[in-house]
Amino acid sequence: MKYLVIGLGSMGKRRVRNLQALGIKNVAGFDPRKDRRQESQEKYGIPVFENLDVAMQTFGPAAFVISTPPDHHMHYAYYAFERGISCFIEASVVDAEKIKQLGEKIKGGNIVMAPSCTMRFYPGPKKIKELIQANAIGKVLNVNYQTGQYLPDWHPWEKIEEFYVSKRETGGAREIVPFELTWLNDIFGNPKAIACVKAKLTDMPADIDDIYHCLLRYEDNVILNLTVEVIARPKATRDMRILGSDGEIVFSGDANSVRYINTSMKEWNEFKFDSGTVENMYINPEEPYIEEMKYFVTSVDKKDQSLFPNSLEKDYLILKTLLELEQLTGDHK
Repeated sequence: MKYLVIGLGSMGKRRVRNLQALGIKNVAGFDPRKDRRQESQEKYGIPVFENLDVAMQTFGPAAFVISTPPDHHMHYAYYAFERGISCFIEASVVDAEKIKQLGEKIKGGNIVMAPSCTMRFYPGPKKIKELIQANAIGKVLNVNYQTGQYLPDWHPWEKIEEFYVSKRETGGAREIVPFELTWLNDIFGNPKAIACVKAKLTDMPADIDDIYHCLLRYEDNVILNLTVEVIARPKATRDMRILGSDGEIVFSGDANSVRYINTSMKEWNEFKFDSGTVENMYINPEEPYIEEMKYFVTSVDKKDQSLFPNSLEKDYLILKTLLELEQLTGDHK
């Protein structure tokens, strides 16, 4: 099976590594930028292409890994659909209706369209889901969660003005709201948007809102207060506290742990996680991304969409929630 990685920026290069870590030899890359093609070829020994049609004719991929900026995802996904090619698609933040329509088009076929859900493969979210399903803290009542990292620190090697996260529609904080909802919804269900405040608080050179405060009501009256920001420095922030009828769960990015306590316990029970393999110039470990890619590869091999834990339909609902939250601010930009 041949895999073509479309877009050879930081995520595209990570996906090349993921595929190679799974033992896949037939990997190629496509990117209009010469510097990215050259770096990928030198680092990973893959064939690279400046032109997609040439890549199709010369390499003949059976699957795409779309790692472009989000506003190009659907262009390449529809290109693939029209040619019977399966796709992995990085987290999306725009084109909700196109995502919905593509989800309808692939029903009943053998093409796999796998929207990213990387956070589901991180040990912290996996442990939280396990504890909640085991009723470790009784009925979940309230969740407070804040996550963020100073936007210029995402890609310190380039100016944010040259990076899609500086655009309003694909802005850093806006993009991360659906990225986080992908795993939160997997645990708590499909939410109703209650309130949202978003604003530009810093002087970074980007016309974006750098903080989103989102209030959501989930099934069974669970309230979740989600703060996504691109302000926290010098370290990234990831802190969650879940209150239940019989106890609480705390997820700390700083401690890289999940701990819980309930009314039958005297002390906290803490689960510490390994930091994993972190590539130079990256802050997140490779392992969750490799595991996610393994699910995609298996789904493509078996031509079975159901083997991948996320779907275009779920992505559409998440983007619909984002739009509903933004409408509550009165800002329709």
